[in-house]
Amino acid sequence: MKKLLLATAATALVASGAYAGEVKLGIIFGFTGPIESLTPPMADGAEAAMAEASASGKFLGGSTIAPVRADSTCIDSAAATANAERLITAEGVSGIVGADCSGVTGAILQNVARTNGMVMISPSATSPALSTAEDDGLFFRTSPSDARQGQVMTDVLMEQGVKSVALTYTNNDYGKGLADAFQAAYEAAGGTVTINTAHEDGKADYSAEVGALAAAGGERLVVAGYLDQGGSGIVRASLDSGAFDMFHFPDGMTGALLESNFGSEIDGSTGQNPGTDSPGAAMIVEIGTAGGFDGTSPFVPESYDAASLIILAMQAAGSADPADYKGKIMDVANAPGEKIFPGDLAKALDILAAGGEVDYVGGSAVELIGPGESAGNYREYKMEGGKITTVKYR
Repeated sequence: MKKLLLATAATALVASGAYAGEVKLGIIFGFTGPIESLTPPMADGAEAAMAEASASGKFLGGSTIAPVRADSTCIDSAAATANAERLITAEGVSGIVGADCSGVTGAILQNVARTNGMVMISPSATSPALSTAEDDGLFFRTSPSDARQGQVMTDVLMEQGVKSVALTYTNNDYGKGLADAFQAAYEAAGGTVTINTAHEDGKADYSAEVGALAAAGGERLVVAGYLDQGGSGIVRASLDSGAFDMFHFPDGMTGALLESNFGSEIDGSTGQNPGTDSPGAAMIVEIGTAGGFDGTSPFVPESYDAASLIILAMQAAGSADPADYKGKIMDVANAPGEKIFPGDLAKALDILAAGGEVDYVGGSAVELIGPGESAGNYREYKMEGGKITTVKYR
């Protein structure tokens, strides 16, 4: 009865147009920095969901949604927190899609979001440390924790019969968290990590790092770095010196630049990134084609889904106030309710306005668990003929 009364009250607010007007949503990604090649289609994906909801005329009594972009830099926490603060205090956003990289995401959460009571949904911050961070119920992510990715990496390598690897990681929260999660899982499965060492981004020469990795040896080099930065430097130095020609790449190393930078030089190398072969993933590709962006790029489905969850939670609460809608995000993301896919936002908004329930599936087969993070699905791939070729989904 209480749920029915709340739903009726929310419906009345929406029907009355109490919130009709413009709602601003922030998008804070690394438009500069070590993943800048990945972030434009991610932002386009998030904005596609906002445009879809606005065009429906069904969001919060006919309100529209205006996206506001800001740069997280991915690596500069001071700049990221300043830009996030601007989104809230100067732009007046009611929710934030982002951030992207784990370190800046944690900094924004603790220094900006919690202070201002602002909801954040990250599509790509994967550090295991974020699972236990104090968040006052404000932080969610549509990507899985790297605790899960470390196990998936282990499964891929073990199934290929790779029993020893050298490991290098970018020296930040993302890299260290993933490296530790992978080493623990891999060694528990009987594998050997010959060396686990950090590399710094922004260097012109990685020959010393590659020399140490080569001296330790291993059947494959695992590069837990950034494609636009030191990770690619490590790969190039390895190839040029002949130290390694077979690699394994986590999500931060996955993208079109892998093909254009290295192509067939790294044929046989493997990797994984969050992804599914669900119907929703194909729908995101179609939305991207219509909108002029690449729906197959890493974290695009998760970005569309992050924006959609904020929008649907607002509708369920009948309010764009984070204090009102933060408690609705887990509700709209999970069963029970009618399953909602990309392109279905108008239908979902109607259902919620009438006091019904939705189970948002989206482009990444969203299922939020525990502290509000994705249960985790991954695409395994292999480099063949200089191209990223999907092997299967896990």
